[in-house]
Amino acid sequence: MQLLKEKPRLSFWQIFNMSFGFLGIQFGFALQNGNASRILQTYGADVEHLSLFWLAAPLTGMIIQPIIGHYSDRTWNRLGRRRPYFLAGAILTSLALVLMPNSSFLASILPPLVIGAGMLMIMDASINVAMEPFRALVADNLPDDQRSVGFSIQTFLIGVGAIVGSALPYILTEWFGVAKTDNPGIVPFNVKLSFYIGAFILLASIIWTITTTKEYSPEERAAFAPTDVEEEHKGLSAIAKDFANMPATMKRLGLVQFFSWFALFSMWVFTTPAVAQHIYKVPAGDTNSAAYADAGNWVGVLFSIYNGVSAVYALCLPLIAKRFGRKKAHAFSLIAGGLGLLSVYFISNPDLLVISMVGIGLAWGSILAMPYAILAGSLPAKKMGVYMGIFNFFITFPQIVNGFFGGWIVKHFYNGQAIYAIVIAGVCMLLGAVSVLNVKDEHK
Repeated sequence: MQLLKEKPRLSFWQIFNMSFGFLGIQFGFALQNGNASRILQTYGADVEHLSLFWLAAPLTGMIIQPIIGHYSDRTWNRLGRRRPYFLAGAILTSLALVLMPNSSFLASILPPLVIGAGMLMIMDASINVAMEPFRALVADNLPDDQRSVGFSIQTFLIGVGAIVGSALPYILTEWFGVAKTDNPGIVPFNVKLSFYIGAFILLASIIWTITTTKEYSPEERAAFAPTDVEEEHKGLSAIAKDFANMPATMKRLGLVQFFSWFALFSMWVFTTPAVAQHIYKVPAGDTNSAAYADAGNWVGVLFSIYNGVSAVYALCLPLIAKRFGRKKAHAFSLIAGGLGLLSVYFISNPDLLVISMVGIGLAWGSILAMPYAILAGSLPAKKMGVYMGIFNFFITFPQIVNGFFGGWIVKHFYNGQAIYAIVIAGVCMLLGAVSVLNVKDEHK
């Protein structure tokens, strides 16, 4: 019998460098989350159709992440196992970030709304190419007792990237005087410049991780888990077989993820129109006024606040999880997020929305770390990448459901008042907190 070696423990800075690329990924993701609805409404999208345009994200993620996970499990070249996918995704995402807010200049080819939606899809597909292997890299390189720390540092860096990315349009206007409005159908320059900066930071941070992080070779992985390199390289049909044989822990976490990501999708899609209508009293359909621009900029600041809270909270999560268990830590966090979302309905002063963002930040910090830390303990090492990709199904499916029906419900049941989508999001977050208590947390 072959004696297995334990993976060596990594230093703080090794884990930091390994996760640093996620700062750039989340910088770009935050720009998309905070401004995509605003950009699409500038191009003429109705609030009823916003969730349909946002379907690009979960649809591409559902298709791409399992495929990328499958092939990254079986890749080894000069760049390594996961790093080739980081680089390809970063280059494509950066190009999409530059093109999306400039879709109006391509109007001679197709309507700006069509081009903008297409760039959103390309951006989402590219982010998924870069994002999925990062989750697997943490599980690849860290022993089990460091995984909570690894995912928490990753979450901290996600928060830092999202803080600046979300607030950047507001910062450029309020601190540097960059224009916040433009002619009808033209994206304001503060948003465009934010996307250009985001493209640069995303590419630079990915390159940093690629150049500073070592991946274990197939021979080294064999010493940690011999079966990791013994399986034949099968076609994509292997993904379907792996899906059917997913561990029970993963299935139960799937329900938690459904409620959590249904809520997050509603928040990202409808917060700008909800805040504009409910608090700034902007009439539905008015997207060129200074009041709408102020609401959009403030939503960016609010998103940066909840990401900032999540970054700080991520550093505390390993201690909380060690003291109370990962399940209870995640349940508490989701309860805080649900109450934060529900509180938006009762607020009339936009400054008080900062309080709501604290609860949402606790939930977001835990959503980015705890499910993956729980999941990693139940997965075979040889399937880490593909199962991390398949796990994305439980993130994308609730967003697809919300995308198809959310906008229609807002338009026809809520009379176009997006605030009620935020209320339903709060209820879903609370249901996720209840569901996580039924998950079995396995330690290897």
